[in-house]
Amino acid sequence: MAKVNAREARIVRHERLRKKVSGTEARPRLCVFRSIENIYTQVINDNCGSTLVQASTKDAELKAELDGKTKTEQAVVIGNLIAKRSLEAGISEVVFDRGGYKYHGRVKALAEAARSGGLKF
Repeated sequence: MAKVNAREARIVRHERLRKKVSGTEARPRLCVFRSIENIYTQVINDNCGSTLVQASTKDAELKAELDGKTKTEQAVVIGNLIAKRSLEAGISEVVFDRGGYKYHGRVKALAEAARSGGLKF
């Protein structure tokens, strides 16, 4: 039996999660992807396959604000930003897609910041 590495295990968990979680026009999906250096979020309408709003630590306008912060603190900033951009786009309720990651650390910080920013999920 072959061992499964952590990346493959996350992908399997994400596929299993995606069978149950789908974004609609009324309640799009807030998707999280984290890499070693950055964290990316998108609000996606799965019915038409389009990204409605996005935010990441690679946004040029955030470089000065994120400089010198830990990755968890950066996730909080991104959570607040995605909530702000979503509310500006008229999106107040989303379905949270943790991307196969544990609801812990950066993912949890981002989710809680998005909730405190006004998103409901």
